[in-house]
Amino acid sequence: MNHSTIRTSIGLLFAAALLLAACAPAAAPAPAGADVDTSGEEYIYVSMMGNLEFFNAHKYGWQWAGDTLGVTATYVGPPDFDVNAQVAAFDQAIAKKPKGIVVFGVDPSLIPEINKASDAGIPVVTILGDLPTSQRIAFVGSHQFDLGYVGGLHVAEALGGTGEIAILSIPGTQMFNDREEGFRAAFAAYPGIEVVQVGDTKADTATAISVAKDILTRNPDLAAFVGTDSTGGIGAATAVSEAGKTGEILTVAMDRNSDVLQAIQNGTLTGTVAQDDAAMAFWALQTLFNYNHHQAPLTTDNAAANAPSGPTTVYMAVNYIDKTNLQYFLDANQLYSQ
Repeated sequence: MNHSTIRTSIGLLFAAALLLAACAPAAAPAPAGADVDTSGEEYIYVSMMGNLEFFNAHKYGWQWAGDTLGVTATYVGPPDFDVNAQVAAFDQAIAKKPKGIVVFGVDPSLIPEINKASDAGIPVVTILGDLPTSQRIAFVGSHQFDLGYVGGLHVAEALGGTGEIAILSIPGTQMFNDREEGFRAAFAAYPGIEVVQVGDTKADTATAISVAKDILTRNPDLAAFVGTDSTGGIGAATAVSEAGKTGEILTVAMDRNSDVLQAIQNGTLTGTVAQDDAAMAFWALQTLFNYNHHQAPLTTDNAAANAPSGPTTVYMAVNYIDKTNLQYFLDANQLYSQ
């Protein structure tokens, strides 16, 4: 082989090597969060109305999430309905520079705070209520339509697909409008079911009882009441009980407060629709944790590419409670209150 042939062969081999290198896939990035100590991280849940029993499950689920993931999970916020105090608590949370914040997205006045946190590099997840025009990275909560739909199916089946139904709600509030729409969608599959009246409880138990009694008077053939919240359910159960028609007229509520569960236990309430509350808080923290440490490699560098990876909406499971599974929820309420 002469020198010219050798030089040509070497050149061809070098060119082939370059071609193979160009065609080879880029090396996958190292898993985000690999070998990172997260024990010093803090995540903060900014809520309000913390004195309500409803939030006991959220507090429990939040702490459980922190223990499971090995991070500090802090719960803050005013004990009553106080938007200004919640905004102040959010601002204080930002000052602590946590790894992430979860906020009960109850009011648009929180949007500037969410954006402020985001601009400071602190990811925010909304929970229960969403503020989609903010810079939050995700929403975790219940699909309000599904809450009504699941309850509606149980009522329709219990009635054998026929009967007059009244809805106790808080008309004009989007969350409750969505739940009512879910009930109506479930009933629409049963031509024998008719919604004869919608009553406004104004989120007040005394008003709910009064409205339910009036509906009973106007509709002597009523087969069932459904409530879009716990107040409507308790109001209906009380009115039906005082009319001596417990067991004759079905009553279904929302949520799993102790008074609701006790009403199922004593037979005045037929059932209730429960949100996946403890798990909701868990998945809110898990979403933040994954955002910080376990983003899938959408690119070789998601942060540099401004291409975050992960869910932007997490809808939780919906459950129906009646006497067949009641005790498990009663036991859990005891656990949450400790």
